[in-house]
Amino acid sequence: MNEHQLYIKRCIELALNGLGSVSPNPMVGAVIVCDGKIIGEGYHKKYGQAHAEVNAINAVLSKYDNADELLKRSTIYVSLEPCAHHGKTPPCADLIIKHSISKVVVGCVDPFAQVSGRGIERLKNAGIEVISGVLEKDCLALNKRFIIQQTQKRPYIILKWAQTAKGNFAPANGAEFWISGKRSKQLVHKWRTEEDAILIGSRTALIDNPQLTAREWVGKNPVRVVVDRELKLPSTLNIFDKSAKTIVYNELKIGVTDNIHFNSLEFNEYLPQFMMYQLYLQDIQSVIIEGGANLLNQFIGYGLWDEARIFTSKAIQKSINEENWIKAPVIKGNLISTEMLDDDELMILEKPYSAKSSK
Repeated sequence: MNEHQLYIKRCIELALNGLGSVSPNPMVGAVIVCDGKIIGEGYHKKYGQAHAEVNAINAVLSKYDNADELLKRSTIYVSLEPCAHHGKTPPCADLIIKHSISKVVVGCVDPFAQVSGRGIERLKNAGIEVISGVLEKDCLALNKRFIIQQTQKRPYIILKWAQTAKGNFAPANGAEFWISGKRSKQLVHKWRTEEDAILIGSRTALIDNPQLTAREWVGKNPVRVVVDRELKLPSTLNIFDKSAKTIVYNELKIGVTDNIHFNSLEFNEYLPQFMMYQLYLQDIQSVIIEGGANLLNQFIGYGLWDEARIFTSKAIQKSINEENWIKAPVIKGNLISTEMLDDDELMILEKPYSAKSSK
């Protein structure tokens, strides 16, 4: 790994600290190096607040009396192309130009139409040397949620379920049955803090009565989304307890009651696509689909997914009769990882897709 790759790798590490806090913006990290030494670091911490480049430059300004002179001799490394447009904050490209930083090394270009290539162009026009495409694949993977949202006009979709070793999903009679273990549950709550929304069908809401919050991990709750075509779900269910924003997709009602948002859609064969586009319009960058099996199979059938996280329990007792169980979804994808969490095997798959290189 050469010098440029080493510092971009550090940018990626810093950027990941913003997971779950910066959406719908991308995660970005920045490192400023002068005479072979890191003199400033920063990352985008929260949506609407300062970008990574601003935080890294401010770190230098606050630490060194001769900061202006050091910045002129420095190289700034950024995992994503510095922005050139006015959004919630001023353009980062202009800030780099203002401080006369001599070189900029970029991981990947921004897919956002208002930015793509323009930040680099502005820097070059100001006489600043720009190197791009360093650890590009890793930088694109870092912002897979942002890239999918920008290029496909939908959230990044994560399918998640638990199944028995025999490939079963749940009892067909509607009885509640918890398949995965405690460590798996805690990890799922961590995931909830990292994604924008979580979606279930009406059957899952009624049988499992889940809260869909992040009670066992510190962080924000996701937006809860439930499909309830005829609004038959009782208001006493946990998803209506007002502890988190809840969207109800239905055919009958539009409006907001407290933090319950009723969104009317046409229920036809393209319902999954309609729901995802509606979430995109609400700046939802990522969503976890938790079930039930029918809903998961609809998304799989349309190829409407990006990642699948599947727990397979090895602890279900042989004495349990799984004869009348619903079969778990079947999915094919690229294997990303497997690990054991006590008696549960977690397998993560990725749908093959081609992400264009742009910040």
